Amino acid sequence: MREITNLMIREYNIKKLGYDFMGFNIKKNNLSFHHLIVPKRDCKRLHIENNGYVKWNGAILGQDTSHEYLHKIEIYDRKAFEMITQLMIEENKMGKLDIDILLEIHNILENFEKEHKNERTSRGKILIKPEYITTRNTLNGHKK
Repeated sequence: MREITNLMIREYNIKKLGYDFMGFNIKKNNLSFHHLIVPKRDCKRLHIENNGYVKWNGAILGQDTSHEYLHKIEIYDRKAFEMITQLMIEENKMGKLDIDILLEIHNILENFEKEHKNERTSRGKILIKPEYITTRNTLNGHKK
């Protein structure tokens, strides 16, 4: 795991909280750095330090759940992807995971799921895997 990923896991109390920047339950050794502002594919060309693996450009997500899901959302609903990204940028700026922001992300995900619940990818696989729903944290019963 990259040093910046470990640093952000500690600074944002990810393991103690038990969920990531999108409110998904975390699994041991399954956390990854998601490029928020400058996509990884553009970092080298733009000469962003450490290929964009810098705190201001990142969010910590579960690799097999929220990270994978967010990139699917990017393909199928660009507006939802951008809204979630903006909310995670806010969390990054605040230096903490915020319950109101996590609830907003949860609402965006629920709307995406209503709209795309029976869809399949171009390869015929289910778009919204059950674990994308079952691994989201209940956020201690908070409701917006």
